[in-house]
Amino acid sequence: MANKAKSIVWGVRREGRTLWTRNAVKGISVRGERRKRDGRIEWRRWDPTKSKVAAALLRTSSEPSSLLPDPGSTCLYLGASSGGTVSHIHDFVCGADNHHGGQVVAVEISPRMVRDLVTLSDRRAGLVPVLGDARKPAQVAAFIRGKANWIHQDLSIADQAQTFVRMATTFLTPGGIGILSLKAASERSSEGNDNLRFQKAERILRESDLVLLERIDLTGLEEQHVVFSCAQASDAITAANSTP
Repeated sequence: MANKAKSIVWGVRREGRTLWTRNAVKGISVRGERRKRDGRIEWRRWDPTKSKVAAALLRTSSEPSSLLPDPGSTCLYLGASSGGTVSHIHDFVCGADNHHGGQVVAVEISPRMVRDLVTLSDRRAGLVPVLGDARKPAQVAAFIRGKANWIHQDLSIADQAQTFVRMATTFLTPGGIGILSLKAASERSSEGNDNLRFQKAERILRESDLVLLERIDLTGLEEQHVVFSCAQASDAITAANSTP
């Protein structure tokens, strides 16, 4: 019996353990992923073993929609690589010909990867590739329209949590969602095992001005990775988290 499709947000759906996004560029796969048609709509498979955001959607104990931006949002992706996950975010934030009016700013320090992002952006209006250091707000500010509704950081560097706090507090709008994909092996400066490194990152987030919403273990999908979902403080979020 086929798995029944369940919508997560507009343009994103789940069928059993499989995720799909509504393809903004029909007939084109970004990294060889499967595509399928549903009437006039084409969907692309979003592989949770190749995307920390997709893995988090399957593992979260919260409503999966709370991890994702809405169509038309302003999004900042720090550590975009060649654009696999970025393309899925673009699918539903911008849509075909950016009919939602969204913006996905994809920051990557590798010139080789940015060339792939530029090629991707040629077909995807609203996707803005940026060659720059995702740790430095000044190298990002000129490319983003105001504050971001959603930020995802996926950087293989030491001090991932400190960088995330700095970038999120700089760019995230009040009530906006920030997703930190943290790889234990990159925290070379921290002593101890993986769990101690994750605990240190969690402590840094809790001591910041951000509101830590959830810690999501990705074991089995992305090894040595934990995703932290956070929000930029707003009156409503602060009140909700202070309730006994």
